[in-house]
Amino acid sequence: MAKKADFSQDEWEALQKGVTGAGLLVSLSDRSFFDTFKEAGALGKHVAKAKQAGSDELIRELADIHGTGFGVKTSPDVVERETLEALQTAKKTLESKAPDELEPYRQFVLEIAQSVSKAAGGGEAVESAAIEKVRSALA
Repeated sequence: MAKKADFSQDEWEALQKGVTGAGLLVSLSDRSFFDTFKEAGALGKHVAKAKQAGSDELIRELADIHGTGFGVKTSPDVVERETLEALQTAKKTLESKAPDELEPYRQFVLEIAQSVSKAAGGGEAVESAAIEKVRSALA
């Protein structure tokens, strides 16, 4: 089973940025002031739950996130580009260093994206499109 120590700092940052970025990408795809708070809450709760009760040690370590890897004023285009790049890097890293961890990572990231999507009503089409981008980056 892989652990944080098995990855370089850059690889670890890409793994974590993929996690938070997936949630942010979905949230920013259909922006609404109040929905953003609900979606941020869903992202935080999902990550906290994984940190406490995740069945995979790597996922628990990844869920120990301090920050999103994005600034407050980061544009949606930059969030999308950097998230998809981080996810592609994470996929390649896991394929080469911890192939057994790729599927749990993929599931964790997609679960976060889906929980953010379900946190507030409306925007289903654009949020579904954002989730598909996440899924494609990890395919």
